[in-house]
Parts: sequence; structure tokens; C-alpha cells
Amino acid sequence: MDFLKNLPFFSIMISMFSAIITSILPKKAAKWLNTVVIVVIGILSAILLVYLFGTGESYTFMMGHFPAPWGNEIRAGVLEAGMALFFCIIMLLSVIGGSKKLEADVAEEKQGLYFILMDLLLSSLLALIYTNDLFTAYVFVEINTIAACGLIMIRQTGHAIEAAVRYMIMSLLGSGLLLLGLCVLYDLTGHLLMSNIKEQVAVLVANNQYQIPLLCCIVMMSIGLSIKSALFPFHAWLPNAYGYSTVSSSAVLSSLVSKGYIFLLIKIIYRVIGFDVFKNSRIIDILFVFGLMGMIFGSLSAIRQKDVKRMVAFSSVAQIGYIYMGIGMGTNFAIAASVFHILSHAATKSLLFIASEGLCDASGESRRMEDLTGAAYRNKIAGAAFLVGSLSMVGVPLFPGFISKLLFAQSALQIEFTKMLPALIVLGISTILNAVYFMKASIRIYTPVEGEKRFPVVPVKKQGIYGVVLVVFILLNLYLGTFSQPITDWILQGLGMFA
Repeated sequence: MDFLKNLPFFSIMISMFSAIITSILPKKAAKWLNTVVIVVIGILSAILLVYLFGTGESYTFMMGHFPAPWGNEIRAGVLEAGMALFFCIIMLLSVIGGSKKLEADVAEEKQGLYFILMDLLLSSLLALIYTNDLFTAYVFVEINTIAACGLIMIRQTGHAIEAAVRYMIMSLLGSGLLLLGLCVLYDLTGHLLMSNIKEQVAVLVANNQYQIPLLCCIVMMSIGLSIKSALFPFHAWLPNAYGYSTVSSSAVLSSLVSKGYIFLLIKIIYRVIGFDVFKNSRIIDILFVFGLMGMIFGSLSAIRQKDVKRMVAFSSVAQIGYIYMGIGMGTNFAIAASVFHILSHAATKSLLFIASEGLCDASGESRRMEDLTGAAYRNKIAGAAFLVGSLSMVGVPLFPGFISKLLFAQSALQIEFTKMLPALIVLGISTILNAVYFMKASIRIYTPVEGEKRFPVVPVKKQGIYGVVLVVFILLNLYLGTFSQPITDWILQGLGMFA
């Protein structure tokens, strides 16, 4: 069974080499290769997950059989394998669901490039999940940034190019802070492998050495990744980046890219700095406050939007605030709630972007809220999917958003009163605000249009693969919402392996 330990390495390399091969393929072949690669990597991740559940242990894989500092390591546990599988599922559905709009939004000569960027994005996300080397993580953070920027600007509209430039500026600022923190940490510890750094950090803390430089490392890496994942108030790039990209790009960027950075931060907390050291640094309190502010101000911004896609994009600011609130609570169970919300938000937000595209197409390709009146009757599958996504975001039972908020509330009851009260109050206010804009949009799309219909009805039978994708997304959301306990147990087991 030692061969199975190669699967994370194979997954990363398959995706990277497919990007090279795609560069010489016509657009149709490039699309099929990208689909096959995602499916193959998903299968490999599923096999690895079953294997790790059977062993009950994580492992490290030495790439090239060279020890540190010359070699590199991959680490895999049940949490990493499960996240890789989930990311493949979301990316596959997002790419397929937006494939028809891709042909209209992207110039024909650039469609092959689009799938090159998707392959690079997948490889970088897998590397962030599996790597046990901090500098390798930084390298793939930059690959992730470049690929994501390309996916935003490939539409070649004025809004898309402006969004890409803004994204690049903010993202490079975050990358710079991450690199500075990494360099100082390497200077303090002399190591790049995460497990070795953690051992040396524990020695420094025990001997009360270099406390200020160590604190600066934690601050720079935390803020750097917070900027890249669009935590309030570093979110200015997000609405345009998500709102003006192609539908597949919006779904992937909102559900996976920012979550890859957050997953790396969680790895740094557990495997680089150490959970107790990170908690005692007090940076966790800053992340907690920013998370609460994001939950409120992200929702308030979404309420003011007249454009449905920008409304969905602004809601991501609030949802990322939920994740950082959980991290800021500083307990193992709260971080498990944040990881569950990563899954919940990824499944729901991709669904919302793809469904909103169908509603806009059924409304004369208008994104204005007032033009979407009655759109759910013109495109029944998209309307039902948007309603399911809205109910999840609000936190209605049977949907994953409800489980996330329940886990956050349970986490709040386990911490000190100074954090418990603000967390519960903001959680309640945010839920009300979520209901305001998502239910308002849902009511509008289900309000019949008086008089003669302005736009034609899209028959269900003609939805094709787009309709299938929306149905699968609905089922995925129902699965996360109704079978949450095994998923929560898996997350807690994976975090235990981290520690």
C-alpha cells in the first residue's frame, strides 16, 4: 500500500503537466483534457481518503528521497485528502456549469488558455493542501495568484481588466507580507519544513527568545493571507473580481481560491506556529474582530446592490467573515466550524453564481434586480437552485448554512464571555441581514410578471448539462445539510492529525 502514498504527488504533477499539454491542444480537446484531469484527480483523492481512514494516521512523503533542507515533503491526512476531493468536485461542476457561457464570454483564440489557467489553479490548490514545506506553499500561492488573475481578465472587458489589476495589487501586497513573515521565520528557526519549524518555535517560546520577531512573523503571515482571502477590510478587490468574471471563474474564485489561502492559514496555525502559541499571540483577537465586522459590513454592502452578481459577490465578504470569526474564537471546535463553513460556502456560492447566470440569461442577459422579476418562471431549474442557495445562506434547516451557524453558535458558548456575547449577537444580526437581501432576491424572481411576458421561457428539457449541474449542486447542498455529523467528525479527526 506504500504506492498509495504517491497519490498526492501524482495529483499535483498530473495537473501541472496537463497545463503544458493543453497549450498545444485545440480548445475542444483542451476542455476535455481539463475535465478528465479533474475527474482523475478526484478519483485519486477519494482512493487516498479511503486509505487514510483505514490506517487512521497521516504520513509524510519525501519527494526525490532527499531529506531537508535539500528535499521537499508532502503531508497527507484525512482532512487534506477530503479537501482535495471536495475541491475537485466543486471545480468540475463549476467548469461544466459555465461551459456554454465561456464560448460567448471568451474570445475563441483564448479559450485554450482558459483551461491552462484552470489546470494551474488546480495544481496550486492541491499543493497548498498537501505541502509540508512553507516555501513551496509560497511558490504555489504565487502560481495561484497569477492563474486567478488570468481567469478574471480573460474576458477582456473594461470591468474585468480593472478588477484584475485591483486583484493583482492587493494580492501582491498579501504575498509580500507572507514572504516577509516566512523569511524572518526561516531566519529564526533555520527550517522550511512545517514540522521542523514548529519544533523550533516551541523551543524559542519555552526559552522566551525572539518573542517580538516571532510575533511579527505571525502578524505578517496572518494579515498577508487575510488580504488574499478578502477578509474585511481588505476586501475591496473582491466584488468586481467575482462580479465581472465569467460564470465559471466567479464560481471557482469565490468557492476555492480564497478557501485555499484560508486552509493554508489553518495549516500554519496548527503545523507551523503551534495552536497554543498562535492563540497566545493575540493576533487571533484581531482576526476575530475583523471577522465580525466582515459579517456585518459585507451584508450591508450586499443589501445596497442592484446587480444580482455583485450582490452574490458581496455576500462572500460576510461569509469569509464567518470563517475568520471561527478562527478568532481560538478553540479546536470553532476552527472545525470554520472548516465546515469552507465546504458549505463553496458548495452554496458556486451554486448561486451559476444559477444567477441562468436567471440573467432568461431576463435578456440583464443583471439588474428589477429585470429579474419572474425569472424563476422563465428558467425553473435556475430559480429553484437560486432559492436553495439563498435558503442555505440564510441558515434554514436541512441546508449547510444552518449547520455552519449552529456550529458557530455552539463554539461561542464554549469560550469566554468577552467573545461569546459579540459572536452570538453578530451571528444573529448577520443572519437577519442575510435574509433581507437573499429573500428579497428570491421573492423577486418568483414574482409573476404582469401583462405580456417580455422574455421567452427556457424549457427544462433544453437545459442540458447546465440543468444537470444545478441539480447535482442542489443534492450536494442537501447532503452537507443532512449528513453533517459524519462530516464534522471527519474534520475534527483531521484537525487532530494536524496537531
